[in-house]
Amino acid sequence: SFFWLVSVLFSSLVWFISVQVSNRDDAVLQYGLLIFGAAVSVLLQEAFRYAYYRLLKKADEGLATISEDGRSPISIQQMAYVSGFSFGIISGVFSVINILADAVGPGIVGVHGDSQYYFLTSAFLTMAIVFLHTFWGIIFFAACEKRKPFHIVGVVVSHLITSGLTFLNPWYEASLIPIYIITLGMGVWAFVAAGGNHHNIRKCLACKRQESNQVMVYSALQVPNED
Repeated sequence: SFFWLVSVLFSSLVWFISVQVSNRDDAVLQYGLLIFGAAVSVLLQEAFRYAYYRLLKKADEGLATISEDGRSPISIQQMAYVSGFSFGIISGVFSVINILADAVGPGIVGVHGDSQYYFLTSAFLTMAIVFLHTFWGIIFFAACEKRKPFHIVGVVVSHLITSGLTFLNPWYEASLIPIYIITLGMGVWAFVAAGGNHHNIRKCLACKRQESNQVMVYSALQVPNED
């Protein structure tokens, strides 16, 4: 969450400086700068996701060094899930906190002819963003582990598209439906990237536990008593 906050801080600075040095009376230019700021924010978020991956890899090597069996107690898939979920939660909080603050009033949504589904669609959009960040984290970490740069590009491009679709609001049908299609696609991709397949689904539905190939060896030797 801290890494996401830092990325948003830097992107906000870039957007603020660009607004200050430009013509603030030009509405078209300011709207273009807003789109530019959103794109910069996406790129910085993904850059900080990679920086966090590198940090976790260093930490993982340290944990493996001090462990008894020479293996890290937490897998890279678990780290990817937690990292992506944290990105999603803090992003969702920032997305909805101002909306919730405005919800207490004064005023009524839609009184001037605007959509009355503003709060509902904002909630669905925030939920999609939380899921997307989780899926993006899993795909991104798996791509870094397996050295698949095209998968990383796919995450960045889908993030840019999702961010760009929000500019279609309040035409919510044109933004929410494609975003949820992207969310579904990213969910399937993340499932495959994490090692999932149809056999895992069948075992999960049948509640079958995977048999362990490890053999436990017991010894009859006793530890000598201390004097």
